[in-house]
Amino acid sequence: MTKRERLLWTLSWLIRLVVGITFIVAAWPKIVHPDAFALSVYYYHMMPASLLHVFALLVPWLEMVTGIALIIGWGRRGAALLVALLLLMFILGLSTALARGLDISCGCFGTDGGHAVGISLLIRDVAMFLALLLFLRIEKPKDRSEA
Repeated sequence: MTKRERLLWTLSWLIRLVVGITFIVAAWPKIVHPDAFALSVYYYHMMPASLLHVFALLVPWLEMVTGIALIIGWGRRGAALLVALLLLMFILGLSTALARGLDISCGCFGTDGGHAVGISLLIRDVAMFLALLLFLRIEKPKDRSEA
């Protein structure tokens, strides 16, 4: 393995580890308290009430499974793509909440008040999104003709 390949492998692994841990830590309180998470989502006023509880039950599990998949390397490109899509959804929610001047908890890492919606959360999510784009660039799909 060349020095460049080793550097790219290390960078790829670090991105997977940091984003994976972040998503696992963020998912756990929402899994334990889906009702409180549903209330956090409700305060964004972006989703019909009919979808709120399904969203609050499914999204944390998706965060947990994709976070674990990133860390252990199982389906890592697919997991990275799903996490990137979740991050886009979170970025959209945070952006609209900021634009509307909502003074609410983000619902990111807990359901007991937590961190208020703010620019720092938006920057964190954009940074993770960009890191995942870099990861997807580094981890190009294998050429099937070589298999």
